[in-house]
Amino acid sequence: MLDQFGRNITYLRLSVTERCQLRCTYCRVEEGICPKAKELSPAEYERIVRACMQLGIQKVRLTGGEPLLRKDILEIVERIAALEGLQDLSMTTNAQMLPGKAQLLKQAGLRRLNISLDSLKPEVFHELTGGDIQPVLQGMEEGVEAGLLPLKLNVVLVRGINDGEVDNFIALTRENPIDVRFIELMPIGDNGENTARRISNQEVMSARPYLQPLPARYPGQPSSDYQVPGYRGRVGFISPISHQFCADCNRIRVMSDGTLRPCLGVDREIPLSSALAQDDEALREAIQTAIFKKPAAHRFESCTFAERNMSRIGG
Repeated sequence: MLDQFGRNITYLRLSVTERCQLRCTYCRVEEGICPKAKELSPAEYERIVRACMQLGIQKVRLTGGEPLLRKDILEIVERIAALEGLQDLSMTTNAQMLPGKAQLLKQAGLRRLNISLDSLKPEVFHELTGGDIQPVLQGMEEGVEAGLLPLKLNVVLVRGINDGEVDNFIALTRENPIDVRFIELMPIGDNGENTARRISNQEVMSARPYLQPLPARYPGQPSSDYQVPGYRGRVGFISPISHQFCADCNRIRVMSDGTLRPCLGVDREIPLSSALAQDDEALREAIQTAIFKKPAAHRFESCTFAERNMSRIGG
């Protein structure tokens, strides 16, 4: 389906929970697992995805919070994977609970994994997230073995903390069929005014002229991809602040309480609860209206995120 600016919206990011056991500095700072808020059932997620697909959605990414905190995550994956015509189903995870589950997710119908990994140093990883790096590294290996490829590592660069590890991350792509993607720190949570910690991806790329550009894998891809000649994997740069990619944006987000957010960086949300209580036509019409009114560009400079941090909106 086309929005009011002629962009073809084909990608749904579907948050299945606000809960997360980590406290990443660029997302939230509360201790412990986020309190459990209203979460839709697997059948309700299936209805939403089916309605979105009838409007042109082709790809779905399951996000959170941390999706693997859902005890029924395999049922959610199975229901969505079974929808005829879906071209891709992936998941973003912090991988704290991934060991022992990668093959089960693959069997349920998941095709790819994105793993958040902001440092390869155990002490820095813990400083940034409050978590343990070992299950993440084990989960990466099991994800590759299970064929959840291309497996992508998401690295949020924070000046003075993990920016000295860029080359170590790039080295991971030498022998491994993975994408390492460097993401600019966004003004979300406690980072709204803390621009001193933000590193432009252009700064990272300029220092590494040996990176060779690659064509995008698909239209609307948020990352600019590069490769070290002879390496198996890719290096991607996602630059929502320094280089907006809004003109090619092809995505919408639905949060775990059934609220649709057409743009991450604009304070506009459309509850789908009323439409969910009606028939599929009403649900489809509500989503269609929201897609058409998707804003032209993000406005991180004026977006408050007063009630929503990244774990609540969906990564």
